[in-house]
Amino acid sequence: MRATIQLCTYNRARLLERVLECCFDQTLAPEAYEVVVVDDGSSDETPVVLERAAQRATCALTIVRQANSGLAAGRNAGIGRARGKRIAFIDDDVLPLPNFLEEHLRSGERNPANIVRGGAIEVDNIDELPVPLWSIRNYSANYFWTTNVSVPLETIRSIGGFNTSFAEYGWEDIDVGLRLRARGVKATFNSKALVFHVKPPVYSNDRNKALAQARAKARTAVALTRMHPGWRTSLATGINPVQRGLASLRRRLHLDRALERRLSQADPQRPLTRGQAATLYALANEAYYEELERALRA
Repeated sequence: MRATIQLCTYNRARLLERVLECCFDQTLAPEAYEVVVVDDGSSDETPVVLERAAQRATCALTIVRQANSGLAAGRNAGIGRARGKRIAFIDDDVLPLPNFLEEHLRSGERNPANIVRGGAIEVDNIDELPVPLWSIRNYSANYFWTTNVSVPLETIRSIGGFNTSFAEYGWEDIDVGLRLRARGVKATFNSKALVFHVKPPVYSNDRNKALAQARAKARTAVALTRMHPGWRTSLATGINPVQRGLASLRRRLHLDRALERRLSQADPQRPLTRGQAATLYALANEAYYEELERALRA
């Protein structure tokens, strides 16, 4: 078994079916790889989708079901069942191209001990996918980004996998990257190891979910910086005097109120325009820094 594709899923039944189809449609020989899916307590049609996938799978498929425990715990459950020499992580909103695994393995053969990172092309419609051409817009500087990354299975096991203290959203993969970097594990980027990252249209009704996610990410950011003090985490999380100072100024100017008013004008029945989506992103950013200060005081 040369490789494992590992993903966790939660209440994304419709998209999961397409993701698994792409995982089964790899150019690698079917007997050379496997797919390990962890269902993190989904309450939608995910079990039905997984049953259908088990019947159609062209490679080895392992399905793990667990009570909702968070992404870190789900990743560890997947790592525990993996058999491939190299494990490639994707998310349940990611469509790997047919040469995805082959390219990860090609880079891994040149640098066997390295992390291999690939690009992600954002799309909002899975039925109208663009020509998969990589550009600098598809690049992530994250050392270990589970949207598209692989690493030797024994290496991820040697550090104990993912830290389950990251029970809320955010930073669990960054923590892994920092621990691997501290051990001297290098990273290689392969622009041919591509995935489509599905980002569906955003509506004004998504506001509460976006703000809750931003606040959760702020709390886990504080946990990350306490585990890994240093300039990399302070810049990535915004926990530094410059970014916190600018956020404090924006709060004194009540920027969040202006953003709320602008967003309230959006039609709830129609997707947000690019400008309105940017407004929602900015509002979530304000919620992030507000929660960050609370978490730091705590």
